[in-house]
Amino acid sequence: MKEERARTIYRRNYTPPNYRVTEIGLEFKLFENETIVQSKLKIESLEKDLVKPNPLVLDGEQLELLEIKLDGTTLQSQQYQIETSSLTIPSVPESFDLEIKVRIHPEKNTSLEGLYRSGTMFCTQCEAEGFRRITYFPDRPDVMARYKTRIEADSERYPVLLSNGNLLQTEDLEDGRHTAVWEDPFPKPSYLFAMVAGNLECLEDRFTTQSGREVLLKIYVEPGNLERTHHAMRSLKESMEWDERRFGRE
Repeated sequence: MKEERARTIYRRNYTPPNYRVTEIGLEFKLFENETIVQSKLKIESLEKDLVKPNPLVLDGEQLELLEIKLDGTTLQSQQYQIETSSLTIPSVPESFDLEIKVRIHPEKNTSLEGLYRSGTMFCTQCEAEGFRRITYFPDRPDVMARYKTRIEADSERYPVLLSNGNLLQTEDLEDGRHTAVWEDPFPKPSYLFAMVAGNLECLEDRFTTQSGREVLLKIYVEPGNLERTHHAMRSLKESMEWDERRFGRE
């Protein structure tokens, strides 16, 4: 098998993005033989009043595009171009909503990038450029967006559904499935996105901040490893306390 050679990226070749994504809503429907990912992006041009707007170029690898909509209107195949590692829309407004629906196969993903199966769990690895294997997106660290993620999966096989930010809602559905909705209020680059679905055990503890606010802490592990998490929890609490002492912030 021919080894893939590492690609060197030089700072001197950096160019700023033409567009920024302010918000992204993600919906994952996890099944054993496929996963459907729907995303809704709020996008703005970083260059205003151009006579001819820049084309929108999104990174994407090993994705099966099912549908794409711009401001609610379905785009036809002649209105965009798909290449091996990108999706390009030649003409877009200065600000718009873009909805994308793709099919991926984490059960066949052996690259350990993007969304993949690890034992009985679904896991993600997006650093440094793995998010482009989940959906089409400007997968670069200088594009910072707020993430809201809805995960749907079989409730017996995947009782724990995790992602970035705060848990907003859980719901039991028909046919033995359930959902969880997570929202991260702080803008993040795509390489920091994370999602896990599986059968996990949880160690809980609490931390009281310098103002008296109580914060719930949770560490999730595979069954049988719960006793190994106590050192990690102590380290987490000590690091939070150090942050407060050192920087005076909660």
